[in-house]
Amino acid sequence: MVAIKLPDGSILEMESGVNGFDIANKISSGLAKAALAITVNGTTQDLSTPITTDATVTIITGKDKEGLHILRHSCSHVMAQAVKELWKDVQVTIGPAIENGFYYDFARSEPFTTDDFEKIEAKMHEIVKRDEKIERIVMPRNEAIKYFKDLGENYKAEIIQDLPEDEVISLYRQGNFTDLCRGPHVPSTGKIGDAFKLMKVAGAYWRGDSSKEMLQRIYATAWASKKDLDAYLTMMEEAAKRDHRKLGKEMDLFHFEPEFAPGAVFWHDKGYKVYRRLIEYMRNRQEHNGYVEVATPRIMDRCLWETSGHWDKYGAHNYSGKTEDDKQFCVKPMNCPGGLLVYKQGIKSYRDLPLRMAEFGMVNRYEASGSLMGLMRVREFTQDDAHIFCTPEQMEEECITTLKLILDIYKDFGFEDVKIYLSTRPDSIYRIGSDEIWDICENALANALQSHGYKYEINEGEGAFYGPKLEFILRDAIGREWQCGTIQVDMNLPQRFDISYIGEDGEKHQPVMLHRALFGSIERFLGILIENHAGKLPLWLSPEQVVVAPIVNEFDGYAEEVAKKLRQAGLSAKTDLRNEKINYKVREHSLAKIPVIAVVGAKEQQNQTVTVRRLGSDKQEVMKLDDFIAALVKEAQMPHKDEE
Repeated sequence: MVAIKLPDGSILEMESGVNGFDIANKISSGLAKAALAITVNGTTQDLSTPITTDATVTIITGKDKEGLHILRHSCSHVMAQAVKELWKDVQVTIGPAIENGFYYDFARSEPFTTDDFEKIEAKMHEIVKRDEKIERIVMPRNEAIKYFKDLGENYKAEIIQDLPEDEVISLYRQGNFTDLCRGPHVPSTGKIGDAFKLMKVAGAYWRGDSSKEMLQRIYATAWASKKDLDAYLTMMEEAAKRDHRKLGKEMDLFHFEPEFAPGAVFWHDKGYKVYRRLIEYMRNRQEHNGYVEVATPRIMDRCLWETSGHWDKYGAHNYSGKTEDDKQFCVKPMNCPGGLLVYKQGIKSYRDLPLRMAEFGMVNRYEASGSLMGLMRVREFTQDDAHIFCTPEQMEEECITTLKLILDIYKDFGFEDVKIYLSTRPDSIYRIGSDEIWDICENALANALQSHGYKYEINEGEGAFYGPKLEFILRDAIGREWQCGTIQVDMNLPQRFDISYIGEDGEKHQPVMLHRALFGSIERFLGILIENHAGKLPLWLSPEQVVVAPIVNEFDGYAEEVAKKLRQAGLSAKTDLRNEKINYKVREHSLAKIPVIAVVGAKEQQNQTVTVRRLGSDKQEVMKLDDFIAALVKEAQMPHKDEE
């Protein structure tokens, strides 16, 4: 007999060799029907895996994050099986689950197109209806190589050849299709259900190597229920409407030149106004929270990043080159070394700390061409960076102060739903510093969160190479999540750059360094804002706030008068005096996402009023001109502008 401990603490006494099917059936028939896999002492396994010792067990269903991942991975096998049944000559390569779905790469002489999707999906639904058992098979390495070569699946054979000689290879079989996979998988194809859809096709190099052959990658999404699938597809439709690249063009904010400057933004006048406004907002918040602002060079000696450790970790992503005097310089990929050099100027006392040093530093990092995506992933961007130098005793309080500031700033932009992750130390080969230092830094962040009741999740092993960090994930208007700000606690770079302060005892001490970004990058945060608001930016952030449009040219003079008064009040206002119908003007300015349109005609001129149309609303309101201006001035006030 074995003792099976369940999540609620109860224990089932069952025969040795019991499996997940047996345990789920013992609990309830409903759970047995929903079960997809099982965790045994923290390890995820197939439902059919026998349990021969006492164990803590959890039944996994499609409602669980892990269960959804397993369902998606199993669905990728169904897609591969469908493709093989439709086109016998296709070779299958790899097909992992990813966020919101999965993909599979195929080797095929003729490219797939979206026209093939209907046929593939129909075959997938057929395989699901067959409810074919999915079973795990184990083979010795050399036997597995021969097995796949005999099938003509040379890519699978190549993957296995790269594994050690004594490696035991696991395969998964469903019907007439067998795939190389570690698993686990759902017990049968019928468990996958019908909530999947093929999304797009793209090229992908074998093993991500541009020197190797190009494969065909089909992306798909899969969910535990049709309701979840429909919700996701609706969100994707809405996301397409909100795409910042599309809206950026319509609003004349920016453009890109992939041929001449890939991954770099060409800001137009309107876009650069928003960019500067974001910096102005952040500068104001920082000044009122005790920050000083510095600026450091874009190009510095490579040795600085060798000292910091960044070169060893990320050197391949840096832009660098030699000058005539044979010195190696680097276009800065991050601002930390420059901030440390500023700190080193002059002797610092404990009375000078904490020193909160901000910098709007433009940095450059090489990203693969295929990963670039509008403002969201670029090669050149501006970080709203800051480095806070403090004593070890001040470290936890500075974490709390910074944490509160970040969350307050996000509220100003309408983000109330914020997840916090505590990313802990990476594996020893990927980090610097002693375990003792990492313990101190991780505890400081955890204590800051716990002492003020902030909910957070642990992101195991995802800290920076020099210290742990908090990551802030924003949820936007349509439910998508975006990683933005970070706080990183660092006791390693201060040591490497030999910075110090004079303590109360008159001796030198090493400060703690907090790396902090609130937006993350100006470019990415602006892209998120555009999509969150569907281009309808808050009035204070809009590059053009008001358009005054006369119904006919007879009232051009009054329109100019209104616009002049708006500008005198500090608002961005212009007139539209073209000889066009008013409905045409309204449509055009709505497309350009102008927040307010003031329409004027005979009644408005006579009564010193305006008829106000708001972006996104069919309603209109007649207002006294003075009241209209006063209301807009108040609405256009930057948040926290006059805080003490």
